[in-house]
Amino acid sequence: MRILVATDAWHPQVNGVVRTLTMVAEAATVHGVEFQFLTPESFRTVAMPGYRDLRVAVPAPARIARLIADAAPDSIHIATEGPIGLLVRRYCRKHRLSFTTSFHTRFPEYVSARAPIPEAWVWATLRWFHGASAAVLAATPALASELRARGFANVVLWPRGVDTGLFRPREVDLCLPKPVFLSVGRVAVEKNLAAFLGLDLPGTKVIVGDGPARATLAHAYPQAVFLGELQGEALAKVYAAADVFVFPSRTDTFGLVLLEALASGLPVAAFPVAGPRDVIGTAPVGVLSEDLRAACLAAVDIPRQSCVAFAAAHTWEACAEAFIANMVDIRAVGRDPVDFVSEHPHPGFVA
Repeated sequence: MRILVATDAWHPQVNGVVRTLTMVAEAATVHGVEFQFLTPESFRTVAMPGYRDLRVAVPAPARIARLIADAAPDSIHIATEGPIGLLVRRYCRKHRLSFTTSFHTRFPEYVSARAPIPEAWVWATLRWFHGASAAVLAATPALASELRARGFANVVLWPRGVDTGLFRPREVDLCLPKPVFLSVGRVAVEKNLAAFLGLDLPGTKVIVGDGPARATLAHAYPQAVFLGELQGEALAKVYAAADVFVFPSRTDTFGLVLLEALASGLPVAAFPVAGPRDVIGTAPVGVLSEDLRAACLAAVDIPRQSCVAFAAAHTWEACAEAFIANMVDIRAVGRDPVDFVSEHPHPGFVA
C-alpha cells in the first residue's frame, strides 16, 4: 500500500505536524505501507508574513499533477490547508479521486489574533476545505466532537504517540535554580507564553523554541532563560532536567510536547482546555487549572514515574496503525463517506 501525504509543513520546520508525519511514516514500514510526501521541497517558496523563518510553497498545478501521477498512490491524504493542500484537493476533485484530510491547527483563533477577520469566516472556509474529504482525522475525542458540532460530518480519530526511547528520564543538571519550569514550542503569540512568563514562581522559567515573539518576550522577561530551538538528544536532555512542564496554550489541538514531557517524567501544568484535557484526562500526571501559578506549584509534587508510565501507553506504532486502518476503511467504500461512517462503526470513527 502506497500513501501519498500532501503537506505544506515540512522540514526544516520543527512542529507537531512534521513530527507526526515523520514518525508515522517510519512506524508504518513494519506493516508494509510506504509513505510518499508531496512537500514544499518540490517548489519555489516564499517567506510567510509575520513568520520570516517559515516558508510557504508556491506550487504549480501542472507539477502537482505530475508528482501525483509519478507517486501512483493507493491513497491520498492532505495534511494541511495551505497552497499544496489546496491544489492537491483541486486535483482530486477534478479527477474524482477519494482523499482524506487531517485537522491539526486551530486557524480561526490564530487568524483572529492577528487580523480583524471573524472566526466564523475561517471556520466556514475550513468546512469547505474538509467537507470534500472522505474523512477528517482528528487527534482527540474532544476535537472530533467540536468539529462535528461545527458542521464537519466525517470525523475519525487519529491518536498521537511519543518516542519513549528518546524522551525518557535521565540524570541531567542545567545548573539553574530549581524548580525548573519548562515550556517547549514555537515562540509566537498564539502559544500564550506571557501567561506563563508573567507568573510569580520560585526557581527558573525556561523556554525552548524560536519564533517571531522571542525577542519581545526575552526583553520583557529577562529572568527567564531562552534556549532557542533544540531537537533530538539536546531537547530530550532539557526535558529530563526540568521539574514541571508548563503548557499555557489555549488553542493547540493536541500538543505532542505534552507526551514528550510526560515520557521524560515531567508532570504538566496547564489551563483546563481541550488540548491538555484530552491528553491527560483525569490521570494523576498533571494539574489543569485556570490559576496557572497554582497548577505549576501543585505539579511539582506529582511523582515522575506516574508520568512515565502514562506516556508508555502512547506509541507511534499505535498511531501509525490507526492512520492505516482509516485509510483502508475509506478505500474499501466507493460511496458517500458520511453514509459509510453511519453504517460502519469502526473504532476509529466518532458517532
